[in-house]
Amino acid sequence: MQDIESIKKLREETGAGVLEVKNALEEAQGDYTKAHEMLMKKAESKAAKKADRVTKDGLVESYIHMGGKAGSLVLLACETDFVAKTDDFKKVAHEIAMQVCTSEYTDVNELVEAEYIRDPSKKIKDLINELTAKVGEKIEIRSFVRFDVRE
Repeated sequence: MQDIESIKKLREETGAGVLEVKNALEEAQGDYTKAHEMLMKKAESKAAKKADRVTKDGLVESYIHMGGKAGSLVLLACETDFVAKTDDFKKVAHEIAMQVCTSEYTDVNELVEAEYIRDPSKKIKDLINELTAKVGEKIEIRSFVRFDVRE
């Protein structure tokens, strides 16, 4: 029997269902790291299958840092208004807006390949893939802008 805490943590981190998490842990013989890697590969595969879908909805998220001295706007796109209104979608949009504020990214491709500031073992694309696996829709960063009064 798998540890309930491991199942819960893997579900939160990957967006996978309970059965999928249990199967991954079983296949990985209880190795949490290996199960996590397997679930992330599945999430990437699910995201790749949705790559040709059209994102016609989404959310513009802002982040202001350092007492108003720096800020960013991010347009995170999805397929439906329903997903754009979910807490998970809003949270990822906010995390990406915060990430944009930390560095001078030149384009979306550079941003999605960047290490996630809260967890260097992940990239921004991992956050997007996890969200895609969880909500079942294509998610993409359509655009972003960073502002800094010192520049």
